[in-house]
Formats: sequence, structure tokens, C-alpha cells
Amino acid sequence: MSQYSQLEKALKYHFGYENFRPGQREIIENALSNRDLLIIMPTGGGKSLCFQLPALIKKGVTVVVSPLIALMQDQVEALRKNGVAATFLNSSLNSYQTRSREQYILQGKVKLLYVAPERLISDRFLPFLDLIHHQVGISAFAIDEAHCVSEWGHDFRPEYRQLILLRKRYTDVPTWAFTATATDRVRNDIIQQLGLKDPSIHIASFNRQNLYYEVRPKKKNAYAELLELIRDSEGSGIVYCLTRKKVDEITFKLQHDKISALPYHAGLTDEERTQNQTRFIRDDVRVMVATIAFGMGINKPDVRFVIHFDIPRNLESYYQESGRAGRDGEASRCTLFFSYADVKIIEFLINQKSEAQEQLIAKQQLRQMIDYAEGTDCRRTIQLSYFGERFLGNCDNCDNCRYPKPVQDWTLEAMKFLSCVARCKEKFGMGHIIDVLRGAKTQKIAQYEHEKLSTYGIGKDKSVEEWRMLGRSLLHQGLLEQSTDGYAVLKLNALSWEVMRRQRTVSIPVTVTQKLTWNEDNAKTVEAEMLLQRLRSLRKQLADEQSVPPYVIFADSTLKLMAQVKPQTKDAFSQLSGVGSHKLSQYGDKFIAEIRAYCQEHNSQEQKLNPTSSLTSVSATALQTLLLYQQGLSVSEIAEKRNLRPTTIFSHLCDLIEKNQPIDINHLVPPEKQQKILQVLEILGDIALTPIKEYLGDTYSFEEIRLVRSQWRKKSHKN
Repeated sequence: MSQYSQLEKALKYHFGYENFRPGQREIIENALSNRDLLIIMPTGGGKSLCFQLPALIKKGVTVVVSPLIALMQDQVEALRKNGVAATFLNSSLNSYQTRSREQYILQGKVKLLYVAPERLISDRFLPFLDLIHHQVGISAFAIDEAHCVSEWGHDFRPEYRQLILLRKRYTDVPTWAFTATATDRVRNDIIQQLGLKDPSIHIASFNRQNLYYEVRPKKKNAYAELLELIRDSEGSGIVYCLTRKKVDEITFKLQHDKISALPYHAGLTDEERTQNQTRFIRDDVRVMVATIAFGMGINKPDVRFVIHFDIPRNLESYYQESGRAGRDGEASRCTLFFSYADVKIIEFLINQKSEAQEQLIAKQQLRQMIDYAEGTDCRRTIQLSYFGERFLGNCDNCDNCRYPKPVQDWTLEAMKFLSCVARCKEKFGMGHIIDVLRGAKTQKIAQYEHEKLSTYGIGKDKSVEEWRMLGRSLLHQGLLEQSTDGYAVLKLNALSWEVMRRQRTVSIPVTVTQKLTWNEDNAKTVEAEMLLQRLRSLRKQLADEQSVPPYVIFADSTLKLMAQVKPQTKDAFSQLSGVGSHKLSQYGDKFIAEIRAYCQEHNSQEQKLNPTSSLTSVSATALQTLLLYQQGLSVSEIAEKRNLRPTTIFSHLCDLIEKNQPIDINHLVPPEKQQKILQVLEILGDIALTPIKEYLGDTYSFEEIRLVRSQWRKKSHKN
């Protein structure tokens, strides 16, 4: 049997998945060849599997270094539910539990041992580690959250620096370092501080395609909008706030409005924080309202929404915090409420820093965060460029791509605004400039006699928000500057004077007030939704009986597949993504019984999909498109029903064709066109679409070429 089939077989047997995510297979192959590894893979990218699967295949014990007790306990529990021999040793165990686990390890009954760095490097533990190495063998050291080793990382921990002891003590044991984010400087520090020898380095894309990003202006009714967002969303969510006071306030309001919510911040006792986190992870409470103290220890893959009610301090924090949504790969939403009042709070906190250089860096990072919030480019383009990754935009999964803002010529208004800054001698912030333009009668205007300025009252035709929108856009476009002394005083530059001399025009995106609806799951029939709720109830019941989080039983994505496909035999059930051999034997009968009962009550049938292709290879969102297509809906009808672009539906159909699902492209592309496209593909091969289209001419659409190419690829792979 080839290594290819062996690895896939092990993946399905232990974890229930038939296909690796991008990069996983190559990483695992390098791990099995005893190489040192440095893996930078964003949250939700599947980095845990990259050390868990090799640990099951290799001889001996893989020692996993994990910085948080709660996190290691959750991971071990999830592994055990998959039938994997894993355990942990930490301070939560009594002496009897510790001794019995140590005996199991020395008897070769454990494949993965989780331990905190403090314990690992202690004088008492190192001799035990020597004993493990001598009796059963240590296959590798897997260092999770490896950025903690670097002073330049965002979560430096001194004890991580001492882990180089492992390399000196066990020279023949490979070290695998894993982290979610790391700059070039941090990567080099990890290699040096852990003593990695010629490591295989893998840097995955930071693009989380399943996350929908949006920014909303934070107005007076922001709480009502927040409440509506939560009520319109399904599943669990996190609401991040800047201060403890705001966390308590939002929690109180949500509870008053019948939303199951709990707070999490440094002002609570350790016991309260642990209890609240456990209740959230186990779905006893739906929403966690938190400061950034609620961070690295969250091992909950089915968070469906993350809302930042206040702006974060920098883009890296926002990426990590929003990235706690949708770690299971399912569609999830990330919303940021943005207001300059919050910016002022962060500026005040920055000004409390003692080092001038620290202040400067923090202000620059905040400026980048504001640029993101105000930006009209694709949200992914802005985020990924921060991490040095190029993305060309049009992601179709952010507010700026789905709802592009119309651009208007505001040159005249810009001249008025900049002239007012000049007349005020570049000594005031945006609020005062707008007051002067609108002819307000404030104490500050009277104090400086600015009612006598020629620009006083020349902007009465625009609202405060419209002038503020212009001011932000001028800053974003570099046509105006802002002081970095914490006072945000507006300053003119050379480009400002070009505008005032009519040498440069100014166009700005004008926000159109609209309710942005979230209809990613609109394609679900009422029937599938009802069955999904019953399956969730069963999952919660089983999880409570075993005192584990519900996602440990089955992931949301697997439940959705159950509700859509309605498998009523063990063979069909075993084909679902996320159903391994252990979970099939442990839970299969209970879930099949629930599905059968539902189908009998509602006279519903199992969905018959192509048996020659495993459902594990089909994404949940593509499967929804397939079920609608099988009901006879056209591409445009499916797109409208799912609130997606037709190009996205075509992408689903192409993917389904290549995965051997029953799509008849004769209904989508005329046979004579198919024949011509196939001839060109045979000549040019599997290349980009544009040269193929140029060869064929304008009578052929990109969508037609893509569909035929997918059909051609499927046949080519068969041959």
C-alpha cells in the first residue's frame, strides 16, 4: 500500500476526514522523515493535526508543549473522543492520578503526552522524561504557541526560552514548532531559541476564506444593532469590548434582553473566569462578552460570530481575535463597530506609556487599524498586506466587495474643509473644524473668535457625519495629516495645497445607509433546519452526560451534513466528513435513530448523492448549492436564494463536477460550445482561463470555459 493511501486511511480512521487541508500532507511527510519543523499556520488552518497524526504513526511518545492547562485538557478530551491514546500531566491532577498516568506512559499505552513548559523543564520531570526515552522512546517534541519563545512575539513567556534544554539533552529527537502568526524576526528567533536544525519551514496563507468581514459605523443605536446581529445569527459568539466596565454593561443589557451571555475580564476571580469559559465552551451559554483577556485558551471551533463593539488597538490583535470565529471552516461573521470616540480612549491609554518610542509605534498601529476600518478596498487585501501576503481583492466575502460604496466628486467640499484648517492655523482637531464649517456657536469658537473667519458657516449644507466622512477620507488618502501627539490636530501637507489650488481633484466613497443582511444559510429548507436543531439537542445531551464540549462529539459542519443528507444506515453515516471509526461505533446508532425518527415523522427521504465520491470532499456550502440544483433551480435562482454572486455558484458547480457529483453541464453549456472548448484544452492544456478565452473569442464566457474545464479535469484524473 502506498504512503499516500496509508496517510489518508489513517486520517479517516482516527479523525473522520478523507482529505488533507492545503499543506497538511507535506508537513506530515516531513514530520515522518524526522525533520525539525517550523509551521506558521493561522487559527483554523488545522495545525494540531500536523503533529497529532504523525504522533499516531511514529513509534514512541510525542511530547506536546502547551502553555495553558485548559487548552491542553480540551485537546486531550477531543483526542480521546476520537479513540486516540492521549493524556496530560499538570497541576490539576492529584498525586494518585499523576502516578497512574505515568505508569500508563511507561507501559507504552500513550501516544501523545501534553505538558506545560514549566513542568517539562523542572528538575523533577526531566529524569522521568529520560525514563520515557529509554523505555518507550520519544518520537518528537511538538512546541505549540512557539511564538512565546521570542521577546518580539506578542505573548512572550520566559520559560519557553529554556526549552532549548530539550535539543541539548535529546539530540536525536526532532523538534516541531507551531504558531499561528509570526513576523520574520519572530520566525528567526524561534529557530535560534529552540535550536532547530535546518528546519522545514511552512508558512500557510493567512486568508480565512470562510470569514465574512464587515465594519459598521458605531452610532447612538449601536447596542440595538448589536442585539439585532446576535438575534439574527445562529450558534455561539464573542463580543469584544475595550474596558471591563463596557463588558459588564453589555453583558447586563444582553441578559436583560433574554440573550444568554456571560462576562470575561481580568476583574473577575480566576474561578469565575474558568467557570464562565467552561460554560461557553460547553454551549451552556451562547455569548461571551470579553476584553482581550479572553484569548489564547479558547479551543472552541464552532464560534459563529465575533463582534468587536470597540475598535482593537492594532490589526494583528484584530486578526487574531476575529479569527476565533469559524475555526471549523464553516461560514462565520466578523463585525467591527467603529467610532472615533473609541479611538480617543485608545489614544489616551497609549499616552500613559512611559517610553516615547512605544507611544509612537502604538499610534502608528492604531492608525493602521483606523485605515482598515475606513478602507474601501477589499478587507482581505488590507489584512493580508499587513502580514506581507498579496491578495488582489474581490473576495466576495466582505462588506466592501459585496456592497461597494459609490464614489462621488467632493473636490469643492475638500477645498472648503482644507481652507478651514488653514484659517484655523492648523491648531485644532476635526470636531472644531466641522463646527466652524457648519456655523456652530460653541464656547471654543467664541474663545478664538472663529466666527469671524471667512470659512465660518460655509458648510451648513452638509451634516456633521458627512463632513466627518470627508475628513476621514482625506486622512486615508494622504491629502491631510493628523498630529501624533495624542491631540489629533489636523495638519496640511503638499497635497493639501494642490487640492486648494485646484491642481488635484478629490473623490470619496459615500456611505449609503443600508441594512447588510447575512443570508449565508438561506438555502437551508425549513425541514433541514428543524432536523439540525434536533441533532444539536442530541449532541448537547450526549456532551452533558460525558461532561465535554458539544463540538467534541461532532463538529457543526458534520451536523449540517447529517441534516442535509439524512443518512439512515451506518455505511452512509460513515461517509460523512468528521465521522471516524471510533465515533461511528460510539455515536452512529444514536444519531441514525434520531434521523430515522425525523424522516418517518416528516415523510422525508435520504439524499442520494453520487456513491462513487465521498461526501468528505464536498464543502457544506457547495453541498447546499448541489441540493438546490437538484431541485431544478437555475444558477441565478440559486444565487438569489443564497444571497451569493452567480460567480460563486459557478465555483461551487465546478468544484462539484471535479468531485464527481451529478452535475449535467449540458443544461449549462451548449454541446457545440463544449466540443470547441475541449479542443482548445487539449491543445493548450490546464492553464489560466484568460488565454483560453482569448483563443476562443468573446462568444464564450468565463463560466462556460470553467465548467467544461472542470469536466475535462475530472476525466483527465480518471485516466
